[in-house]
Amino acid sequence: MDELLHPPKSQALREMFWRSEILQVIYWLRGEQFGLGEFRDQADAKMLERFLGVDAEIGVLYLDLLVDRGDLERDDDRYRLSEEGVREGALEFAASWSDLTRPTHGECSADCWCHNSPDEAAACQQERAAAHADHDH
Repeated sequence: MDELLHPPKSQALREMFWRSEILQVIYWLRGEQFGLGEFRDQADAKMLERFLGVDAEIGVLYLDLLVDRGDLERDDDRYRLSEEGVREGALEFAASWSDLTRPTHGECSADCWCHNSPDEAAACQQERAAAHADHDH
């Protein structure tokens, strides 16, 4: 297994860990369309080995577990997200990257009115500029 990833030692937690990692990477690969042609939304054990560092033969075991759970569908040696897998992959991906996608200090949140109105956007920008000027001394 990859030295950068530190999966848990207990089997149950290790399965949860690899489920999360695999769903995230296949969801990401699907969005980036790294696969070719008809396989653009599919991954195989070698792709997991490359992106996650898990040995391909071990990766197949976890991929097959996700097929049994209904998260993936198998097509020969390739795997794609099922409908449920797409939903779960999106949640896992969003949770994993949430620290990088949330607003930073001074930025508006997703529910701010400035996203709905040019007037509100201008008012927000003016308010942020004024707050920045007050702290810039």
